[in-house]
Amino acid sequence: MTKSVRTARPTVVLLALLLAVLLAVPRVGRRLGGWFRHRCRRLAAGPPDAGMSTAEYAIGTVAACAFAAVLYKVVTSGTVSGALAEILERALHAV
Repeated sequence: MTKSVRTARPTVVLLALLLAVLLAVPRVGRRLGGWFRHRCRRLAAGPPDAGMSTAEYAIGTVAACAFAAVLYKVVTSGTVSGALAEILERALHAV
């Protein structure tokens, strides 16, 4: 049982057309063949950064938490706390 061109899948028809071009015109065939191979490899490889965004967000969150902890320790230390209290006191008495 043979299939006619009308009932064949579009992909099969396109591949047959590409093969005909590859065999008919060598220079054009090489260029199209290279493009076709490149496109197939890119499609098979998937997205370039698949699965990376979650790890990047996790590292950024951990870094932000570490910076916040260091900043909290600095601000709650006696020297910085006293300096902030003096600045607020002067600002309130200046009015």
